[in-house]
Amino acid sequence: MNKKITFILVLALAAFLVMGSASAGLFDFLGGGDDTVKIGYLPSDHDAALFVADAQGLYEEKNISTELVQFNNGGDLMTAMASGDVDVGYVGIAPVLSSVSAGVPVKVISAAQVEGSGIIVTDDSDIEGASDLAGKTIATPGEASIQHVLLAAYLNDNGMSLDDINESAMKVPSINDALKTGNLPAAITFQPYVSLGVTDDNIEELVDSSEIMPGHPCCVVVASQDFLDNNEDTAKEIVAIHEQATQFINEKIAAGETDAVVELLPEDIVADPAAEVVSLESFPFIFGLDDSYKANVDAFQQLEVDLGILNQTVSQEDLYWEA
Repeated sequence: MNKKITFILVLALAAFLVMGSASAGLFDFLGGGDDTVKIGYLPSDHDAALFVADAQGLYEEKNISTELVQFNNGGDLMTAMASGDVDVGYVGIAPVLSSVSAGVPVKVISAAQVEGSGIIVTDDSDIEGASDLAGKTIATPGEASIQHVLLAAYLNDNGMSLDDINESAMKVPSINDALKTGNLPAAITFQPYVSLGVTDDNIEELVDSSEIMPGHPCCVVVASQDFLDNNEDTAKEIVAIHEQATQFINEKIAAGETDAVVELLPEDIVADPAAEVVSLESFPFIFGLDDSYKANVDAFQQLEVDLGILNQTVSQEDLYWEA
């Protein structure tokens, strides 16, 4: 081959390699690199540990690049995880159980909190008990949500069923507005929207989820099996970060300094700082996967089976991954 042609080809190859490297670097800089952990969440302070960890730079301290992605409900988040669009998620246990039972390869890597939901009604609806819900339209975050399960359980405990009411799936931030305008008589929702609701003159809480099923599991931290298989060390760090952030939250609440936690939450979560304080203090934040917690999840699963929401329970081996 002509030496001049060879020289030109070598220069072209070198330029191509340099440009390729620069493009890859730019892609990573823009947050699109393969090392970015995409974490899904719901617009709820149930996910406070995630928000605290992000605000305090705990992921950065461990050199973990993250992208937080908001979803309207747990069903949508789990769909994104099933398709590989999300690596880790803060989400209710109910959609996780439905996904795992359907064969979606995800695992619970830590508990996040328990309880934290409630049925809220308008004064104009004249709803004073379960029987008054008959024939009424009741909003929920969707049939894949834990609130759907809690509503079914509340009705069942009072000799009723979901067939006795009209369930309407709505985006949670829109539920309170619908109640305020009189377009909706009742809803079951999660915090902080329960506390935000009762700050209005015409909305009150009919029953708290702690009364429907005391100590019931709610949000958990989950990860895709693919992420766990290929990023075990990072997964362990994420579990440790969740624990650190949860301990911070609990310490501040115990010290009467809940405001310090509120300051770290996203603006779209904190519509009313005073109501947010009430919300954060109304349910327990937890971490880990001890035997007591697993037993509560087993009981919750059996409730879902009894109510016809879940076809069968999921084994602990299929459900959990422990660092």
